[in-house]
Amino acid sequence: MSFFESMNILSSGMSAERIRINTTTSNMANAQTTRTDAGGPYKRRDPVFLAAALDSGGFGSQIDEAMQTVNVTNVEVDQGEGRRVFNPKHPDADPEGYVMMPNVVMIEEMVNMMTAQKNYEAQITAMHHVVGMAEKALGIGR
Repeated sequence: MSFFESMNILSSGMSAERIRINTTTSNMANAQTTRTDAGGPYKRRDPVFLAAALDSGGFGSQIDEAMQTVNVTNVEVDQGEGRRVFNPKHPDADPEGYVMMPNVVMIEEMVNMMTAQKNYEAQITAMHHVVGMAEKALGIGR
């Protein structure tokens, strides 16, 4: 694998994690949004990463197959139901006084954010190591 292939893989992973961070941030910002343009409460979103399919051609071919770029194929809307909260004074309350809240669970979103951040940081560290190896390889020729 070349220096440029390594950098391409790492940068695509960083880009995918950036999309995950932005999506999670949007979910957290809309955790209390009870009315959207589509009608009803906000529905959380989740990015879908393209997973590399490993074949059975041996260990070497699996490594080659796994060493691909990371892609976000779609950002899906979670169709799960939110919770009903009794708040008869809320403008979006139904006749019984209940408000449908978004299906965002803040603890899950915080875990998603921390995981995405750690993955991003790990890719930056790996990128520094790849650059360091390339610099040492260039230094050998001097």
